[in-house]
Amino acid sequence: MYLADEHRYEKMPIRRAGNTGFQLPAISFGMWHSFGENANYGDTRDIILKAFDAGIFSFDLAANYGPGSYEAERLFGQVLERELKSYRDELIISSKAGFHMWPGPYGQMSSRKALTASLDRSLQAMGLDYVDIFYSHRFDPETDPEETAVALDNLVKQGKTLYVGISNYTAPQALAMIKIFKDLHTPFVVDQVSYNMLNQSAADDGLFDRLRENNAGAIAYGPLCEGLLTDKYLDGIPEDVDIHWSSEYILKQGRDKLYQKLLGLNQIAQSRGQKLSHMALAWLLHNPVITSVITGASKPEHLLENIKAVQNLEFDPEQLAAIDKILKA
Repeated sequence: MYLADEHRYEKMPIRRAGNTGFQLPAISFGMWHSFGENANYGDTRDIILKAFDAGIFSFDLAANYGPGSYEAERLFGQVLERELKSYRDELIISSKAGFHMWPGPYGQMSSRKALTASLDRSLQAMGLDYVDIFYSHRFDPETDPEETAVALDNLVKQGKTLYVGISNYTAPQALAMIKIFKDLHTPFVVDQVSYNMLNQSAADDGLFDRLRENNAGAIAYGPLCEGLLTDKYLDGIPEDVDIHWSSEYILKQGRDKLYQKLLGLNQIAQSRGQKLSHMALAWLLHNPVITSVITGASKPEHLLENIKAVQNLEFDPEQLAAIDKILKA
């Protein structure tokens, strides 16, 4: 029988989204990749329990995570039922809907029907009565934001989610939703966006300023830019490197220029006694509006390596200026 490490909450900083009651570990565990139809239960169990023992009590899921719709949620639900059920009140479990879920017009985007039906499927897959936070996974250009916001608000009123969030929304899109949430008194807490040292579009368009002004937080996914901000490419960036759609634009400056940035950043990381990946995660967390960063891992050792970032989260002004100079070059 699994018993959690009794010192788990001493290992990981906990951060708050604005002035809300929504709190997360500095690092959350995301199940986007490697947890689909062919995933091994034993390996999945080990990494989830290692995460919890390390102070990670936030597990980020979505309808389209797998591969295979609801497959990651189904697998997570099995671990929850067998190992973590007694710890349910300590966990933050999230789900999202908006990317492909099933065939037809309601199997994607953020209509009332799509969001409602998807959350019902997610709850069934995970064996839950409610999730802690449910997101509109992407802005729906064909649907009035009020419909999306009211649908999320109704899911809270129905007891199916405690908080709501949005994901992949720009600053203007987020602000439109926030205004409606305020009128409805909906417990909106975070916008989850792609954000890392190399991809700062979320900060550049003013999103973080708008969230800060409205006492909400941001959650950064893709914090290592699909491995670019690790030791993996310090000998060169191959032509076939795979980048998430939200960060693809960084390759437009050319691989050679990007490679020189990585080398410069790695020198600063070494001067701090860190690996590049650790500094990349720590740099995100130096921004107080970032409530948590989401990292994925297919093996426990990869997860435990990423967690080392929280051992050194402080930057002096000279380091921040040097990093900024490299990134803006």
